[in-house]
Amino acid sequence: MHIQQLSLTNYRNYPQLSVDFDDKINVFIGENAQGKTNLMEAIYVLGFSKSHRTTKDKELIQWEQNYAKIEGSIFKRQQKFPLEIQINNKGKKAKLNHLEQKRLSDYIGALNIVMFAPEDLNLVKGSPQIRRRFIDMEIGQIQPIYIYHLGQYIKILKQRNHLLKQLQKRKNNDVTMLRVLTDQMIEHAAIILEKRFLFMKRLRSWAFEIHKGISRGIEELNLQYAATIDVSEDDNKEKIIEVLQETFTTIEHKEVERGTTLIGPHRDDLLFYVNDKNVQTYGSQGQQRTTALSLKLAEIELIYQEINDYPILLLDDVLSELDDFRQSHLLDTIEGKVQTFVSTTSVDGIDHQTLEKAEIFKIDKGKIIE
Repeated sequence: MHIQQLSLTNYRNYPQLSVDFDDKINVFIGENAQGKTNLMEAIYVLGFSKSHRTTKDKELIQWEQNYAKIEGSIFKRQQKFPLEIQINNKGKKAKLNHLEQKRLSDYIGALNIVMFAPEDLNLVKGSPQIRRRFIDMEIGQIQPIYIYHLGQYIKILKQRNHLLKQLQKRKNNDVTMLRVLTDQMIEHAAIILEKRFLFMKRLRSWAFEIHKGISRGIEELNLQYAATIDVSEDDNKEKIIEVLQETFTTIEHKEVERGTTLIGPHRDDLLFYVNDKNVQTYGSQGQQRTTALSLKLAEIELIYQEINDYPILLLDDVLSELDDFRQSHLLDTIEGKVQTFVSTTSVDGIDHQTLEKAEIFKIDKGKIIE
C-alpha cells in the first residue's frame, strides 16, 4: 500500500500543493513552523477523516478561506483509487472512488496508517484516555464496524450521564428510562470489549517478540487490558453482557449519587509490564520508550496480518527522540516493505542506509522547494 500522489487546497499553510511520492521512504526537511507536520497531518486526515492534533476541523482550513481539500491517489492490493476529504464551515465530506461516504465506517480502512510522533512516547506514561484512543483508532481501521459501535456507545453514554445528573439533583426520578439506556449501552459495550480483547491478544504476541529484539533479549513485554468489570479475554460476548448487567444493577444507586457512569469501556485502561514490573510506575524512560516503539512496530505487523498489506508509516519528528540503537531498529524493521514519511529539521546524526535511498522534500513556508 502506498500514496502515489497528494494534493492540498487551502489546507493549513498550504494554499496549493501537488506532490508525487516514492513508494518507500519520503523525508520532509525544514525548520520548525514551515509546514512539515501539517503535511504529515494531511496524510493522517486522508486516512482517518480527522486530525490527531485538533478536534476542530475548522482549524484545518487556511486563514480567510472557506474550505480545505485533501486528495490522494492510493495504490493498494494492486488497485489504484482516489480518496478525498473536503472540509468547510458546515462540516466535511469523505469520498472514496469519487463516491461520498455517508458513514465514517464506510470510509476508514481504505488507507491504513500507523503514526509515531513525540506525543506517542506518552502512550505508556500518559493518561488512560491516550491509551484508549490508541486502541480505538487501530481497531477502527482494520474493523470499521467497531467505529459504529463506539459512536453509538458514546452517544448513549452522554444521554445516560445527563439523566444521572438529573436523578442526582432530583430533577428527574425516571429510573425506568435509566435502565433502558443501560440495556442499550450494554449491547454496544459488550461488542467493544470483545473486539478490544481480541485486538490486545494479537497485539501482545507481536509486541512481545519485537520488544525482546529491541532489548537484546533481556526484557519481556506483556500487555494487559484493565477492564472496569470482572471479565477477561477468555469470556465471550454473552458472558460480558451478563457481567455488565449484574454490575450495573449493583452500582445503580452509587451512579445516581455520583451523577455519572462509573464502569464501561470509556473508563478502561491498558497496562504494560516489563519482566513482570509495571512500566508506567517502575520503568525507566528508556524502557517506556522501547515499549512505545514496540507497540507501534507491532501495529504494523498486526495490520499486515489482518489485511495482507502493510500500512503507511508516519514518523513525525520522532527519530531525533530515539537513541541510535532504537533508530536503527525502527528503520531496519520498515526497510523495503513500508512506505514511510519522515519529518525532521535535519537528517544529520541519523546514520542509516534507508535514509540514503530516501526521496527528500525541503519544506519552506508551505511550499516544497527544489
